[in-house]
Amino acid sequence: MNKQEINNQRVMLLLAVFLICGGLLYALRSVLLPFVVGIAVAYFLDPAVNKLEKSAKFSRSLATVTVLSVFLLILLPIIAVLGSMAFSQISDFLSNLPHYVDGFVKKLKVWLEQVQEYVPALGTGNLSNLWQGHQGESIKPLVNVVRKIAENGFAVINVLSLLLISPVVAFYMLRDWHDFTGRIFALVPKKHKKTVKDGVEAVNRIISGYLRGQMLVCIFLGSFYSLGLWLIGLKLGLLIGFLAGIISFIPYVGSISGFLMAIILVVTQYGTLPKILAVVTVFGIGQFLEGNFLTPKLVGENIGLHPVWVMFALLAGGVLLGLLGMIIAVPVAACIGVLLRFMVNRYKKSAIYLEK
Repeated sequence: MNKQEINNQRVMLLLAVFLICGGLLYALRSVLLPFVVGIAVAYFLDPAVNKLEKSAKFSRSLATVTVLSVFLLILLPIIAVLGSMAFSQISDFLSNLPHYVDGFVKKLKVWLEQVQEYVPALGTGNLSNLWQGHQGESIKPLVNVVRKIAENGFAVINVLSLLLISPVVAFYMLRDWHDFTGRIFALVPKKHKKTVKDGVEAVNRIISGYLRGQMLVCIFLGSFYSLGLWLIGLKLGLLIGFLAGIISFIPYVGSISGFLMAIILVVTQYGTLPKILAVVTVFGIGQFLEGNFLTPKLVGENIGLHPVWVMFALLAGGVLLGLLGMIIAVPVAACIGVLLRFMVNRYKKSAIYLEK
């Protein structure tokens, strides 16, 4: 068997492994979320366990129990408080939704009447008739979205499984992390161990730099937007600000969606220019801080992931696998990026590229 045939077999084997893993991931997407969350938690906490194991001379199991317990003691109360606030505000929002929509349209009609003085061709009668005739249909899409979340929410985010299974998965992954990775690395052919090791280190550097930095950016922006909208006096301001900050891991999507929701609510609740300008100022300052200080300092521009590539990976992952896809999107994008750079480097050293 010549070298070309061996290379072809390797390519076919890698392609088969990729297709099988992708098919299993898609087929089992509804049950994988708590396991992926557990692995993600283990990935975040592994440096702390390593440090405690070395500095305090703890056993791996004791260090794992200690770090995971502290993590859960901090996280669970935060989830309980935020969940209670979100549930209260969402209930208030749904109960007042017809009022918000009606108030927004009435204010919009007043503004259009004022504009009509300068642009006579723009009439408001058609708008009023259209709204009165289709008031129920106008809310129907949003109601359908809410109903979908209520029906499928636990199929996508099974809270019980997250609370029960994810900590167990995180414990075993943390305790056996080095054994687990060592066994996988032992399967790599000796000839390619250095190449694979360098690639894994590059992927780990990208993932850790991006995820840990982006998490801090999201927390800061969520806190900033929530506080700013709350000080303005906007009802649901805390919830909208928090969601805008959390969704900020998708470039521009979080800030734009949060801004639009806040503008609609501030027009509905107040409709005054100072309040509208206050909302614009909050999101303007948030975007300025994110673009000039937070992202460059906390995430950095040397992680090797272009914002457009990150945006595409997150949206594609969300479309294909929902929340699970968005969680694994950045690691998969980092792996693909490292693999593509490796292939480009190999290509530039090949006879095809160097041939004159």
